[in-house]
Amino acid sequence: MSRTMTQETGLMLKIAILMLALVLPGLTGAGSLVIVGGTVHPVSSEPFVGNVVVTDGRIAAVGTDVAAPAGTRTIDATGLHVYPGLFDAVSQLGLTEIGAVTATNDQAEMGAYNPHLLASTAIHPASEVIPVARANGITHALVAPRTGTNGVIAGQAALVNLAGWTVEEMTLEPALAMVITWPRIQTRRFDRATFTVKETPYNEAKEKAEKAQNELRDWLDAARHYRQAMEGGSSRLETDPKLAALAQVLDGKMRVIIMAASKADIEAAVAFAEEEDLNMILAGGRDAWQVKELLAEKEVPVILGLTESLPHEDDLPYDRPFRNPGELAAAGVKIAFASGAGGGFGPGGPHGSRTIPYEAEAAVPYGLPAAEALRALTLNPAEMFGMEEHLGSIEAGKIANLIVTDGDPLQIQTLIKHVYIAGVEVSTDNKHKSLYERYLERK
Repeated sequence: MSRTMTQETGLMLKIAILMLALVLPGLTGAGSLVIVGGTVHPVSSEPFVGNVVVTDGRIAAVGTDVAAPAGTRTIDATGLHVYPGLFDAVSQLGLTEIGAVTATNDQAEMGAYNPHLLASTAIHPASEVIPVARANGITHALVAPRTGTNGVIAGQAALVNLAGWTVEEMTLEPALAMVITWPRIQTRRFDRATFTVKETPYNEAKEKAEKAQNELRDWLDAARHYRQAMEGGSSRLETDPKLAALAQVLDGKMRVIIMAASKADIEAAVAFAEEEDLNMILAGGRDAWQVKELLAEKEVPVILGLTESLPHEDDLPYDRPFRNPGELAAAGVKIAFASGAGGGFGPGGPHGSRTIPYEAEAAVPYGLPAAEALRALTLNPAEMFGMEEHLGSIEAGKIANLIVTDGDPLQIQTLIKHVYIAGVEVSTDNKHKSLYERYLERK
């Protein structure tokens, strides 16, 4: 072989290795490391000062005196704190970039019933919003589609890590839950075309809501018949992707997130889920405090929207939204927090994901125990979605989604020093930080 050919072969090999490193950073960076001397907050047990050993993207050992394998990279966390990565339980991260720019929004599809749609196919890994959330300790999220106007079934939500070059690399579970918006009685609607509020007579609004609720029942009945026909091996049955997808929720096989806010809607949704034998998770839950005994009795977990909201009725006390989480937890209802479950001020949606820790902390002075607030952002949502064997706490065998901080991650003054996703340290650089540094240097 000539010298020129050897050089060309060597160059091609180097390029191939470089391309592999770019395409598969999770594989090339996931080695072994040990976080030493930090105060470890497992969530599932009491905090202690010790070490966390990570191997091949998972926690290999954790304890006060666990030893690391020879040659393991060491991270000195003396004086710092080690927590599980935070979980945004319902989010549109990666589906929306700029709300006012239609081309950057892919969170909802046309049509009222879209059970076959997968949010994972629309996630944009290069979104500028993801690093902003990640820098504040959010390491994984349930990315959920939303319904359009008059929509009922939005589609299937995906559990993703907030790091990766491709959707496939980010995705932990591509179809973890079905998302349904409960058809509610809506007498007032904002018309974006005319920028006016339009009123609908109550009886007309009620009839419309009940029609949509009955249609939802019809869809589930059709999915049952479709499943029976498939199991019976019918040769004349045509493939129906919508019914095939919806059949996954029957008999509680796939979790169903039902978005509902008012007391009447929550009660109706719980009764519907029980009637249809659905494995229900309530999302939104603005008035959940009014039916907390029912939710506890039926063991329906609640993913709350943003705590820092105004009361929706004039005669409610100003702190009503702040007290909701604590009252639910005290009643025995498992709770979590999410950026995509409604409520709050500001831009909302995925842009609110970075402030989720502060939404949980805002409920602490109003009755939510601090330990429960942390659990609502870590282990609780993992348990809600059946992922507690992989996420939510610092225990051997779990995915090494970890954050190292200089204090309580729910406190606004706390700095996130290190973020690890699947055992790989991820940069905390983001657009907010770069703009801050850019204008800080302005003369």
